[in-house]
Amino acid sequence: MKLSKEFKTGVVFLGAIALFIWGYNFMKGRNLFEGNLTTFFSEYKNVRGLNSASKVTINGFQVGKVQNITFINDPSKKGLLLVEFSMEADFEFSKNSEVKIYSDGLMGGKAMAIIPSYEGEMAKSGDYLKGGIESDLFSSVSEKLNPLQAKIESMITEADSLLVGVNDILDVQTRRHLKNSMLQLDQSMTSFKAITNNLNDMLEQNKQTLKKTLDNAEQVTNEFSTLTKNINSELKEAEIATTVKGLQTTIENINSIVTNLDKGEGSLGKLLKDEKMYTNLTNASKELEELLREMKEHPKRFVHFSLFGKKDKAGYVEPVEE
Repeated sequence: MKLSKEFKTGVVFLGAIALFIWGYNFMKGRNLFEGNLTTFFSEYKNVRGLNSASKVTINGFQVGKVQNITFINDPSKKGLLLVEFSMEADFEFSKNSEVKIYSDGLMGGKAMAIIPSYEGEMAKSGDYLKGGIESDLFSSVSEKLNPLQAKIESMITEADSLLVGVNDILDVQTRRHLKNSMLQLDQSMTSFKAITNNLNDMLEQNKQTLKKTLDNAEQVTNEFSTLTKNINSELKEAEIATTVKGLQTTIENINSIVTNLDKGEGSLGKLLKDEKMYTNLTNASKELEELLREMKEHPKRFVHFSLFGKKDKAGYVEPVEE
């Protein structure tokens, strides 16, 4: 059977279209000759350069590719990006798994890694998984350098403002005065240095004399201290001797008085030793007590009072002899 040129041309044209469609999908990460694919979605604020056909891995093993990246139309999620990716391998994990974007090599290529979790309900095609971003070396350095850069810029701005203020303060006249002050300070330091050198020379020349003077002063001080100690000691000894002598005299006087009392000499001694005197004093005391009692009970016997100088004999009572 002979085929016409038109039929051959049609077959070639259809083959070219099929090849173009397959190549286009392959470039987008889709393989039309593969079986059913499992599709998942994740949301991100920043995909860090991730694109279609970027690989998807689990534990470092490629299991799929990114199919599509679009903005979410929901107003409540405005600005977020929706990443659609498919899996070829028949691998099960739960909906609690996380999908992180990471750097695939030093050239900055991005890929997605599924961090599988096996707790909870198993994920199925069309589910949304939690998205995350894994910091790489350059991102970490950039995140740490950004605050430092801001601080440096702020310091530079403040230093610039300070220099402007200093320039405003240090005008031509102020700089001239400051220069003169520095010259005078330098001259003062030179003079002070000369005075110090002269003083050092003087001390060096009179070193021996100064040493002898200090030694003599130390010797005088030691001798004066010894003399003071001796004087204090002698004064203390003299005071103690005087006190002891006075105390001894007092004791002797007390002993003499006690001896006289014991012998019955003197009024107090006779009072202590003479029983007759003691008896007389006792009797006199009793008689005085009776006299006072009698005067208290019969005062008219002892006191006579008259307004006109005459004796009032009406109230006089003769004493009764006992």
